[in-house]
Amino acid sequence: MIGRLIDGRYQVRSRIARGGMATVYLATDLRLERRVAIKIMHGHLADDNAFRSRFIQEARSAARLAHPNVVNVFDQGQDADIAYLVMEHLPGITLRDLLKDYGRLTPEQTMDILEAVLSGLAAAHKAGIVHRDVKPENVLLADDGRIKIGDFGLARAVNNNTATGQALLGTVAYLSPELVTRGVADARSDIYALGIMTYEMLTGEQPYVGEAPMQVAYQHANDTVPMPSLVAPGVPSELDELVLWATARDPEERPRDARVMLDQLLDVEKLVRPREDTAMQATMVLPRGVAAASADAETQILGRGPLTAAAIAVPPADDEDEPDNTARLAGTATKRRRRGYWWFALIVFLAAVAGGAGWYFGVGPGSEIQVPSLVSATPEDAAAQLEELGLVAAQGTEYSTDIAAGLIVSTDPGDGSRVPKGSTVTLNVSQGPAPITLPVLAGLSADAASLAIAEAKAVPGTIDEVFNGDVDEGLVISASRESDGGDVSQGGDYFEGLNVNLTVSLGGIPDVTGESVDDAISILEDKNLIATSGEETYSDTIAEGDVISVAAAEEGPIRAGSTLLLTVSRGPEPVEIPNVVGMSWSEGKQVLTDLGFKLNYNLAADAIAAIISIKSTDPAAGTLAAKGSSITLTPTNPFG
Repeated sequence: MIGRLIDGRYQVRSRIARGGMATVYLATDLRLERRVAIKIMHGHLADDNAFRSRFIQEARSAARLAHPNVVNVFDQGQDADIAYLVMEHLPGITLRDLLKDYGRLTPEQTMDILEAVLSGLAAAHKAGIVHRDVKPENVLLADDGRIKIGDFGLARAVNNNTATGQALLGTVAYLSPELVTRGVADARSDIYALGIMTYEMLTGEQPYVGEAPMQVAYQHANDTVPMPSLVAPGVPSELDELVLWATARDPEERPRDARVMLDQLLDVEKLVRPREDTAMQATMVLPRGVAAASADAETQILGRGPLTAAAIAVPPADDEDEPDNTARLAGTATKRRRRGYWWFALIVFLAAVAGGAGWYFGVGPGSEIQVPSLVSATPEDAAAQLEELGLVAAQGTEYSTDIAAGLIVSTDPGDGSRVPKGSTVTLNVSQGPAPITLPVLAGLSADAASLAIAEAKAVPGTIDEVFNGDVDEGLVISASRESDGGDVSQGGDYFEGLNVNLTVSLGGIPDVTGESVDDAISILEDKNLIATSGEETYSDTIAEGDVISVAAAEEGPIRAGSTLLLTVSRGPEPVEIPNVVGMSWSEGKQVLTDLGFKLNYNLAADAIAAIISIKSTDPAAGTLAAKGSSITLTPTNPFG
């Protein structure tokens, strides 16, 4: 696979990882000149409709999500026998790799990773998607610090809860009790798996282990997950409670979705992180030292030591400096009092200004509000959310291949932007895929047709190769819209982002008429066709044992691997020799030659044909003889 060019666009460079359904390779998108990760379904699964549907479901599920904590899906398609999925390439490691290297993580690291994963899952749950396979292997830690959740291979819609035989497809160490016992999964099953993963991050081990998968599954169904602090004493009690809430055996006692758990995590962070920050500041700031420094500074400003009795004694009455000293002391006291009033007034003024500014920018007209994520919401719900935040909703339109018509595709300003209270936010409502016009595809090569489809902003779909004697090998016979099966061989109207399926000619079936059966089978095998002897029939032109014609064993187009039936010749059909004895020579001769027989007779007899008749034939009348065989005629003696 390495070095192969897939779909004329993706050059495979190296293998990244291998999983149960597919192998992931590093590839180069030659069209956009960027590195991508291309996920190729295992060949032995590609022929299974159920696995192929699940593989396509991963693409559709992930493509519906536009979130910084979810791995982006760029493309999906099929190249000959290869089903593939193209995703963004994130250089880095998985959470499983991190746990292998470090054993367990600190509470701060755990909360950082958990916040990112919950954010991505919250977007999935809001879009109606349950991941169903949350585990450390599916959490990607990029070299640039981004954290994303990927691999939606088991994802399915929330309203399609029953697993029906697929309940144990997820990794058994993270299966929720309801999946083990009833085969049912919803958003709360993802929360359970996330709780187990949080326990593993905090302790470095999984809560349940066993020699067989069923032993682990039994513990999930019947035991209660212990508090992480029993294994790792440094874990805060708030994180203990979060893990116990997420892993409750009864789904009704867990957070209903990732958004609820994310909100609780943010509250936990406020309780856990500030307490640790304050502890650090108490050591570094040293309040007692600051107080002592302040006392020393006050002494230096006064410029004198404690007043003594000698210092405040009244001088003699005849001292001329007495009035001046008294006035100077009184003036100094007055200035100190005035300076105190000014400082007090200034502090009150600054406090009022700060309070007013805080009100204005915090909750008043000058406050800024973060635009929420409204993708996939109805316009009515989105407008109501904006109104609650003090924003004004305006409606716009936008074509989208990912979001169903009538739902929100994006906002302007985008989600996460901060805008002043009362600002207008435009809600762009999906109009569905944009209309496009397909070019004429019949008669093009498969590669040229796929390129023309892509340039028209549709998606090359499946390629069905069939034998056709009227169209040269490798050229497109017909093209159809996947959405409704409409024929677009000569071009036509369609919609952006939807698949166009092609039927391509393998050329005509080789002509084996007149060949022996063995030779005909060998010739057809070279074209990957299976031939077998069928009906035998008479033929005046094909020798006995040779092939007369070829036909399909079943109705429908003939593809590589189809079975063909050979009609084999039994030679000319035998004919009963009529009784021409007693007929005139010319009449009897005409009857026999019309039936295809060759005649043996004395040529001199033709000269007297008008006066003789046929005396006998060999073989005799009533005998079966093949057309083209010889009959000997004996004439009567005209002279008695």
